[in-house]
Amino acid sequence: MRTHQLVLAWIEDQLSAGRLAVGGRLPAERTLAEQLKVSRTSVREAIRILEAMGVVRAGVGSGPDAGTVVISDPTAALGSALRLHVATQHLPVADIVETRVLLESWAAGKARPDAPELDEAAALLAGMDQAEGLSVGDFLALDVRFHFALASAAGNAVVSAMMGSLREAIQGYAAELTSNLPDWDATASRLRAEHHAILDAVRKGDGGRAAGLVAAHIEGYYQEAGLGAGSREP
Repeated sequence: MRTHQLVLAWIEDQLSAGRLAVGGRLPAERTLAEQLKVSRTSVREAIRILEAMGVVRAGVGSGPDAGTVVISDPTAALGSALRLHVATQHLPVADIVETRVLLESWAAGKARPDAPELDEAAALLAGMDQAEGLSVGDFLALDVRFHFALASAAGNAVVSAMMGSLREAIQGYAAELTSNLPDWDATASRLRAEHHAILDAVRKGDGGRAAGLVAAHIEGYYQEAGLGAGSREP
């Protein structure tokens, strides 16, 4: 085992045992290095890896923000990894879209009609209704947040994390595809209407209908933009 992996294993053990928790601070580099009998360089490398994974936030200097703090941002590493693998063409965008359909349709079917996340989704939808004053990028940014809020209403933290990562991985690609659309205004109008229908179905507790609407909504956008269901090109 490489020395930085010893540090990672120790931190994982501390988190699992409850001796470290979100908001807690890791020991100073020197203290941790002496305790584990490794170099400070190994400790520093382990902390950089954990920061990229969204497990810690490393502060510098002195004061309340100094030190390495345990956080929880599971979408950070997943989203970065997916973006890189899409860029290398190892993960076809069509496969990621298909996975997104599976997750989002499940989440829509399980979403609680009284979930507070639906209020956020409604507010985001109200912002999208002002489409005439929105750029394509701003509209798509609201769209991303709407879908994430909707998925979060199912109350499954793992699905929410995976959803956030998938959306992050293909957000740029989705924006690029808008150049293939014959009439963005017409597409935006259709997307808003579909969003309203999905949210209405969830509010009424009709999970089956909501799931079907979400699947058709996602697949319809990519098909209109030229990414057919059978395509495996990134």
